[in-house]
Amino acid sequence: MTDRIMLVLNGTPVTLPACTSPTMTLLDWLRGPAGLTGTKEGCAEGDCGACTVVLEQPDGHRAPINACLAMLGQLHGLAVRTVEGLRGAEGAAHPVQHLLAEGDATQCGFCTPGITMSAWAHAREGGAVHEALAGNLCRCTGYRPIIEAFSRLEDDGASPPALPAAASASFAAAGQVFHHPASLAELLVLRAAQPEAMLLAGGTDLGLLVSEHRQRPPAVIGLLGVPELQALSANAAGIDIGAAVSYARLLRLLDGRLAPLAAMMTRLGSRQIRALGSIGGNLGTASPIGDALPPLLVLGASLRIASVRGERCTTAEDFLIGYRKTTLAPDEVIVSVHVPRPAEGAVLACEKVSKRHDQDISAISAAFLVRAEAGRIAGAQLAFGGMGPMAARAKHAEAMLAGALLAPACFADAADELAKDFAPLSDLRGSAAYRLAAAQGLLRRLYWRVARPDLPAEVHAL
Repeated sequence: MTDRIMLVLNGTPVTLPACTSPTMTLLDWLRGPAGLTGTKEGCAEGDCGACTVVLEQPDGHRAPINACLAMLGQLHGLAVRTVEGLRGAEGAAHPVQHLLAEGDATQCGFCTPGITMSAWAHAREGGAVHEALAGNLCRCTGYRPIIEAFSRLEDDGASPPALPAAASASFAAAGQVFHHPASLAELLVLRAAQPEAMLLAGGTDLGLLVSEHRQRPPAVIGLLGVPELQALSANAAGIDIGAAVSYARLLRLLDGRLAPLAAMMTRLGSRQIRALGSIGGNLGTASPIGDALPPLLVLGASLRIASVRGERCTTAEDFLIGYRKTTLAPDEVIVSVHVPRPAEGAVLACEKVSKRHDQDISAISAAFLVRAEAGRIAGAQLAFGGMGPMAARAKHAEAMLAGALLAPACFADAADELAKDFAPLSDLRGSAAYRLAAAQGLLRRLYWRVARPDLPAEVHAL
């Protein structure tokens, strides 16, 4: 058991003073005590990417994260690299920095350190340039030279630094304590003793309490160091996902009949958000606009929940009971989530309606699982987020589709039933009338996804 936060910063092990606040954001610590001011603060809510740094993972993956949302206690035992830690041969500028500078991919320079770190991660991780840049905003350059520089990136082949051995830890500061358990058994004992403590996984939602609202949580139990919550496996039946597994790791396993879920998850925040955010966190916070929740409902996902009293299983549908309310008892934690694969021939569709394509909170989200046989609908599960106090199934619309002809009129009739299933509210993201109309439009369009899955995705999106 240690009482001091230890991490690897730019390849060098660092032990923080015992009095360091464990809920101080990584951004505040870098720009303050660490004296590394290359990492910038733009929005303090994980949106602009100016504070992007990279977690160097033991398996070689590079995970860009928002330093403004990460708390120091979360990073115990992890390796962080900032823009100051990028170096070329004999201390020269790193090749990524050369590419950005020589390609005129910088102007005022404020966002450049964050973009540089996203580029360094992208050179290793690959994928679409648009996706790699979705979490970085630049007000000056118009992106064209940045995109061109990203398209020429090459991995530098650098190995990740060695990490300290995983160990239990507890960090105390004035009026605060942050527990970092290293096993599920230890976590459950802590949870039983401190049911009022904040359970913190990725912190992409709860981190706003510290970064934006400047709160100082008196007691936090961090989950990232619990191996059982980081377990991830897949087989023919489905995927078992530890509650603290990041979306970035999960995305590597979402293929085949679960590919539509992967497409939706690439719009769940940015790479920075997906590097720490988790399905367990989406379930635990139970936000009505949690993008992962409608797919879990239609796929029949189940949760493994544990406490010192024992274990139980429940469905995602039964777990959610109201606005940010669940059946989780004060001494319980979510251990894992099982997501079944859709049956052969079933059509899975995941939708997100927001004011902008990337990095935006949903006005509404939806997931549909439909199976058709001999020109009729043999089964339909429909779920929506943003239409009420919690993500929920559309039972009236489902009943209208059950056994119906596979025809546009039947989906239109089911769309009309949504007014019985939901009474959405009006807010800044959309009026109640808009939400209902948009949800009905998605359900009408579902006919084409089921009847003509051979059509290109861009046609389905019309």
